[in-house]
Amino acid sequence: MTGQVTFVPMEAIGEHGELDLSTVRDIEEVETGYTQFFDGDVLIAKITPCFENGKGALVRGTLRGVGFGTTELHVLTPSPEVDGRFLYYVTASEPFRKLGEAQMTGAAGQKRVPEEFVRDFRIPLPPLHYQRALVSFLDRETTRLDELMTTKERVIALVAEKRQALITRVVTRGLDPRARTRDSGISWLGEIPTHWEVKRARWLFRERDERSEAGDEELLTVSHLTGVTPRAEKEVYMFEAETTEGYKICIAGDLVINTLWAWMGAMGVSKVNGIVSPAYNVYTPTGRLDPCFVDALVRIPVFAQEATRHSKGVWSSRLRLYPDNFFEISLPVPPLAEQQAIVKHIEQEAAKLEAVRSATERTIALLRERRAALIADAVAGRLPIPEAA
Repeated sequence: MTGQVTFVPMEAIGEHGELDLSTVRDIEEVETGYTQFFDGDVLIAKITPCFENGKGALVRGTLRGVGFGTTELHVLTPSPEVDGRFLYYVTASEPFRKLGEAQMTGAAGQKRVPEEFVRDFRIPLPPLHYQRALVSFLDRETTRLDELMTTKERVIALVAEKRQALITRVVTRGLDPRARTRDSGISWLGEIPTHWEVKRARWLFRERDERSEAGDEELLTVSHLTGVTPRAEKEVYMFEAETTEGYKICIAGDLVINTLWAWMGAMGVSKVNGIVSPAYNVYTPTGRLDPCFVDALVRIPVFAQEATRHSKGVWSSRLRLYPDNFFEISLPVPPLAEQQAIVKHIEQEAAKLEAVRSATERTIALLRERRAALIADAVAGRLPIPEAA
């Protein structure tokens, strides 16, 4: 065979049967060392966590009817008495997935579902006309549930956007929408209330460069998503040093900036005492800024953009925000009492938005459970299928 064929990397396979067939490669590149499949076959991810997450699909619409993909795929070819879509739903059902997980072999994080499990798995096989009726029923009902989940996921995204917009507005404009404003003279800030000051960071912070002798304090990490948090509370898979002796001391209220990832917004104020990597920079507010106000301010996107502008480096992914550059950044300085009022307002409004987000996530979880139960009951013959009557 010559020419191009469809190629399916693992990321092209969705958790609800979606399959992206847009990638093509020259046949010479993939005809050895890859898994071959044909239109009508069912693909199942064999490696964890892809198998556990339900990655699998019925193949339809490949270029020239044939495709290749990662070797981490099981390929099932339906016999004439089995509808391909029915077979997909069987492999997507929770009983199939749970039994497969129980029989995985290999090291942690690299476990795989053995071929013997897939080959020997026994399924109830109704007549072909019933299979097709069941498939039509499941296609319709799962689509309805998927659309509901998509709507709920949009709500979560909108809540996150509203929270970010709220914080950005109040830390740069204050709480009173009627307050008189003036040009701050700083491009990233724009208009600010007339009674606010603007000061360079060098007048608002001092660098803390104290080092731990034993390294037995709480180890903290810094993320653009969560700010400063204890490392023990996060699933971190990056290299961990053999010793934390000589790590930098961080006191509750200090601003910590991940020097290498500041351009992504990896910074925040610590709520606890601890130690951080020597590659980070630690800054102590001098008293003009409330630490909680600082945390809200430095974690808005426009501040990350300003940090990027002051960072040094040849490539965007290798920019670094050193202390001398950080000290050149100008920040808004409302009266301290107003900063504290802004922080309290953010906490109150964020709590309301968090309640909406949590409730929406619970609804999504229930919809996922309903979807899984629907498929499991249908393929096991526990549901009446109107179309098959």
